[in-house]
Amino acid sequence: MNVPGKPLLGGIEAGGTKFVLVVGHSPTEIVAKHSIPTRSPATTLAQAAEWLAQHGAIAALGIASFGPVELDPRAPRWGYITNTPKPGWADCDIAGYFARRLAVPVGFDTDVNGAALAEYAYGAGLGAGSLAYVTVGTGIGGGLVIDGKAVHGAAHPEVGHFYPRRLSVDAEFHGICPHHGDCLEGLASGPAIHARWGASLSDLPADHAAHGIIAGYLAQLCHSLFAMLAVEKVVLGGGVMNTPGLLEKVQFATLALDAGYLPGADKHLLSRPGLGDRSGAVGALLLARSALD
Repeated sequence: MNVPGKPLLGGIEAGGTKFVLVVGHSPTEIVAKHSIPTRSPATTLAQAAEWLAQHGAIAALGIASFGPVELDPRAPRWGYITNTPKPGWADCDIAGYFARRLAVPVGFDTDVNGAALAEYAYGAGLGAGSLAYVTVGTGIGGGLVIDGKAVHGAAHPEVGHFYPRRLSVDAEFHGICPHHGDCLEGLASGPAIHARWGASLSDLPADHAAHGIIAGYLAQLCHSLFAMLAVEKVVLGGGVMNTPGLLEKVQFATLALDAGYLPGADKHLLSRPGLGDRSGAVGALLLARSALD
């Protein structure tokens, strides 16, 4: 429902499994929400556009998308999903499709940058100057926000593809990443856990060695973020992080890795997403508002 004097914003959290669609008058005033399965680009984008159109004319759209994506606004392929392994989605002009179909300005970023912006503005990052958001699920990805802005460089951060120090108790597993083998995603994502233990982490017994191994790898990422980027908070989301006790194990292992060295370590905090499963959708509406502004 439109409110006089308040523009309606649209948001899309574009995931590899599902698209979450929202409309609202601000990132915190969501008036409708819907999800659709991620099928082919032609089917999925058309369904998303039709749902958005049912709610009246939107003034701007924000898209927080799975990647890799092109974020350089000067690049001819800005707004594209680029070399994703998801069948059919490589070289998909997702931002351009909606800009043409809906005739509105489009804000575009990665799904994890969108979630990071949302957590910084309204969630676990309230009061912090910097925040990293990491999702641990089917893959591992991360976004970084400093002073309210998502960090972009030659591309976007790919924190899931750094190489952690291998743990001796896990030395025989080669990793599942098709590009890097035993990068963090290849070792600690949901599919990597299932590949070597035959179950999700939450389904394994609480005393199973897998819990310490996965916590140890994720702690290396958290320590690296604190040490290299001096972020104040690392927010850990995604399905794997729903495992009971895992966040606490990662926190303990991160402190052990630091060994009391880093200055300001009392400000280096780990937390769950303050917005729960709404981080990506709220982030998409933040991108829409930025595009409108």
